[in-house]
Amino acid sequence: MIHFNWTQLIPEVGHDYIHVATAAGAGTVLVGLSVLGKMALGGGETAVLPADRFSLKGFFEVLTEFIVGLTDMVIGEEGRKFVPLFGALFFFLLFNNIVGLIPGMTPATDNLNTTLGLGLFAFLAYNYYGFKEHGIGYLKQFLGPLLPLAPLMLIIELISHFVRPASLGLRLQGNMMGDHTVLGIFLDLVPYGLPVIFYCLGLFVCFMQAFVFTLLTMIYVSLAISHDH
Repeated sequence: MIHFNWTQLIPEVGHDYIHVATAAGAGTVLVGLSVLGKMALGGGETAVLPADRFSLKGFFEVLTEFIVGLTDMVIGEEGRKFVPLFGALFFFLLFNNIVGLIPGMTPATDNLNTTLGLGLFAFLAYNYYGFKEHGIGYLKQFLGPLLPLAPLMLIIELISHFVRPASLGLRLQGNMMGDHTVLGIFLDLVPYGLPVIFYCLGLFVCFMQAFVFTLLTMIYVSLAISHDH
């Protein structure tokens, strides 16, 4: 069933391009909030002082500290140079997921084109950093520890790596579509009161799916740049 979406009011946006318009809109809002957050930092000592009350600055501080802590846990302190990448990915996913909680909107992340694109981005990113860290020696990770088993390990590793973008994309798309389908069903059945529970559950799912996708990307980057091979 095709439902009305507010983005269809934009000229030239048909049903097939809802995810493009939604992603562009969510990305624009996120950039705007980031600029406001940067302005809220101020200058001098105020820029490094933590927020003493709930504000846009405090919101971004909490989520940024969360990403930094997660990066330290998965990669170590040397992984902090990747925090801008992981932070941008997490915020983009989170904001796009949350868009689906707005009545009359669907998240770009429940469209397979969007999620496979994000999976491909993660795939290209961790392989880029792998080659940047090891040079051509990065290819040794695909050959396994024993030379006689190298041809077999090469096939297994290549399959494993090429499946990752699809795995990331399908997991994200399936979970987001399922979550917002359930929310939509209960909104139709009981429009008042009960949906609040599912909005809270949906918000949790939005956060968790952004978290899982970002965490797996961190793990892939950690494996790519690791010297323990």
